Amino acid sequence: MVIDAELHADQEKVLLENDSRQENLWGINLYPDDFQDEDFIEFDSMINLRPSWGNRSRGVDDENIQQKIIEIVNKFVI
Repeated sequence: MVIDAELHADQEKVLLENDSRQENLWGINLYPDDFQDEDFIEFDSMINLRPSWGNRSRGVDDENIQQKIIEIVNKFVI
């Protein structure tokens, strides 16, 4: 997990250089002021556009993947 960069693509590059697999990388935004709300995590990033993998939006369309992302964020951020 990488936080605080100008663009999600910058974070993606760091993770790929450190042996992460592309299919496991998703872009999200965190809003600390909304820490207690469901709006804390926003599933929105250009790196999420993956039509060939079935993700046709800037969001994370698969709810199972969303849940995994939430678990990771809770583990490292909260």
